[in-house]
Amino acid sequence: MPIEESEIAEHTETVKKLTSALNQVLFGQDELIDSVVTGLLARGHILLEGLPGLGKTELVKGLAKTLDLENKRIQFTPDLLPGDITGNPVLRETPEGREFVFQEGPIFANLVLADEINRASPKTQSALLEAMQERRVTVLGDSHELPDPFFVLATQNPIELEGTYPLPEAQLDRFLFKLEVHRNPVETLEQIVKNREMGVEPTVEKVLTRDELASITAAVREIYLPDVVASYIARIVDATHRGSSDAANYIKYGASPRAALGLASACKARALMDGRINTSFEDVAAVAIPVLQHRIILEYEARIEGKTNRGVVEELLEEVARQDLDLPATLKDE
Repeated sequence: MPIEESEIAEHTETVKKLTSALNQVLFGQDELIDSVVTGLLARGHILLEGLPGLGKTELVKGLAKTLDLENKRIQFTPDLLPGDITGNPVLRETPEGREFVFQEGPIFANLVLADEINRASPKTQSALLEAMQERRVTVLGDSHELPDPFFVLATQNPIELEGTYPLPEAQLDRFLFKLEVHRNPVETLEQIVKNREMGVEPTVEKVLTRDELASITAAVREIYLPDVVASYIARIVDATHRGSSDAANYIKYGASPRAALGLASACKARALMDGRINTSFEDVAAVAIPVLQHRIILEYEARIEGKTNRGVVEELLEEVARQDLDLPATLKDE
């Protein structure tokens, strides 16, 4: 049974309250906040990249406060071990004698803030792989289910900074979005100075209960994805592979089918936020860059020429749009 427009409208109003509350946490970052909420409604994990002090951690903490979810924070450091994330068996006294009992790590929460994730070693970073994809962890052969829902919101500093490690490609692929956090303009800085105190966190009230969030994410799945939009998504992901487009000549490895699924989910979430019961070409264009830019690996020559992942994805979108005469003219001109 198709979802009713009245139900979508009700969910849209609730989501607007959530974005409004987050706008009080991080000033002047409306587009970033909309993207974070889109990823949340699509049940995806999000990677935030930016220089220290721009409010990445504050945004994630604010999101945790607005949701009726258990949240935990993991501060990634070079000496962090995989067991510090997943948990470890601990020897305890039981009625049957001494035995090892699994003690859950901080990964066992609904909303996990992985702060400065690229400051830990690749071995430790990989401890999140199974958790992010299958929502469970395996320790010494025993699997342990993670809470539902389960979201990882990670922050990282630009990899050019000293003491950082690039995330493994397999782990990057688990993130639905990679979002860039930019510095604030003068007007926003003035607003921050007037309304914030050093060491004092902004007051944020809960906006969504666990059941309301579950209802909204379930409604997102019911948003209609037309065949032409599904085809457009498939062509864009295929265009990231060598031989499929001119821009792909700059790409060594293209996006996986998981990227196509992520694009579809993000489009549905964006449609709900806009109060629509179906997705559109514009939804795909709006979320394609944050979904794809971290899922492609450029050739060495492309980097020498100054090409960036974001720039190559933009070229891909333009090329696919030009090839399809059925797309709206406004999209082809972007």
